Parts: sequence; C-alpha cells; structure tokens
Amino acid sequence: MSTNDTSNESVITSYALAPARTIDAGGITYAYRELGPKGGIPVVFFVHLAGTLDNWDPRIVDAIAQNRHVITFDNRGVGSSTGSVPDSVEAMADDAYTFIKALGFDTIDIFSFSLGGMVAQDLVVKHPELVRRLVLTGTGPRGGKDMDKVVGVTYYDILRATLTRSDPKEFLFFNRNATGKPAAKAFIKRLQERTIDRDTDMPLKGFRTQLKAIQKFGRSAPSDLSKLTQPTLIANGDNDRMVPSVLSEDLHRRIKNSTLVIYPDSGHGGIFQFHEKFAPVAAEFLAG
Repeated sequence: MSTNDTSNESVITSYALAPARTIDAGGITYAYRELGPKGGIPVVFFVHLAGTLDNWDPRIVDAIAQNRHVITFDNRGVGSSTGSVPDSVEAMADDAYTFIKALGFDTIDIFSFSLGGMVAQDLVVKHPELVRRLVLTGTGPRGGKDMDKVVGVTYYDILRATLTRSDPKEFLFFNRNATGKPAAKAFIKRLQERTIDRDTDMPLKGFRTQLKAIQKFGRSAPSDLSKLTQPTLIANGDNDRMVPSVLSEDLHRRIKNSTLVIYPDSGHGGIFQFHEKFAPVAAEFLAG
C-alpha cells in the first residue's frame, strides 16, 4: 500500500514541490515522487547511473507534468529505497516491474535516460504489454559497441571533476567547451531547486554495482529489439562520450517505430543542454 492518500490534493506540476512517497513491494520499500494530474496512463521516469530522485532536470519533468501524471522513483538499493542494488540490468528491470505493479498500473509510458534506458529496454522486452510509449535518451542497446567502456570513462571523469572540485556530471554529461561548460553549470543549479525532502545520495558500493551491471549489459548478446512495436523517441547529443552517440543511431535502426533526435555540439546530457527544445518535443510525443 502507498503511504499517502492523494485523493484530495491539488495538482502539483513543479518537481521541486512534488511530495515524497514510499510504497512496499516484494520486501522492498521504494521511494518515489509524483506530480501532475492523476488519471490516464502515467509517465514513469527511469534515472541514470548513480541517479536518485534529485537527479531529474525539473525543466523536463515539469513540462511533461503539465498534462500528465509523472512518477519518478528510486529502484532497489538506490537513494531512499531499501535493499541492495542488483548486479544486472535484467534484475533492475524486474524490480521496476514490481514497483509499477505495486502502484496498480497495467499500462505506462516510460521516459528514460542512460542506465535508465537500458533498464527500460529490458522491461519492455520482457513485458511488452506494459508499455505504450517509450522515450530512450543518452542510452544504447544490450551488447552495443563500446557500451562496456562506460566504466573507464566514468572513473576518468570523476577524477577530473575531483581535481577541479566540480560535479562529475559537468564532465560526464557536457562538452568541455564554450557552450558545454555554462550549460553544465546551469543544469547543476537546476538540480538544486528542490530544498525540501531531498533524497539520500547513492552509496559508493551501489554505484560500483551499477557500473558492473552496465559492463555486463554491454558485453551481453543483443536483445531482439525488432519485437518492440511501441512508438519510441530516441534522443542524444552528437558527442556522447559515456554511451557513444552511434548507439542511439543503432537503437533507431533496430526499433522500427522510432524517431531519432540528435542535438549538435552536446554530449551525454544533450537533452538537458537543449531542454528548451527537447522538453516540448518529449511532451508532445508522450501525449500521442
């Protein structure tokens, strides 16, 4: 059961004000937030490596929540959710399914980024009936070329960030040039807009386990994505160092009913750098 009765609440469309909630399922307490008008098919957000509830760009969440019921969540062992992080993407997808079914939903739309997109793919392959529309950003397919190099890039950029006392996302998500650096600073600032009920940081052990799961995903046999019939929006920057941009093109080729958007002069966080352009595109796609 959910810990909160939401029947008489006014509609909140600002992620900074979205109430923090929990629900128990399968022996795990899942932390989540929800906003936007209730009713209809919800949009469930699947977050990136080491990401918690506080790592979603409010400019994108708020745009979708204007007209849709939005749910963000911490999967098992992440942030304020209990349990330990699974060592495979498949298990993460199973936990996500447990969470979604506990909330009582039989059909959802998915908005995913990076590792979240890998989890989303495994979920859709196993439970195609659950997902109506799919957004895959900054991600790639199981067994994709150089996917397993995410680990090395991540540790290298964390070191660079540490040496300059910066947030690692400034290096991992954005180009280090005249357009990328200010976009990175603006993104990090937006992530701080919420001042109440902030989430627990990702523990180091869980972060390392997620990296191992991504490496395993990258070295696995490809999934048969030709089975995906859902309308799918794929987006990335043109210079993604974490999950190479060519893998977004690979996804587009393999998912028949898909649309590909690549933003110029941007990296892994291209959708955040170009949030003013991307947010309305995503909202319109999910409204379809």
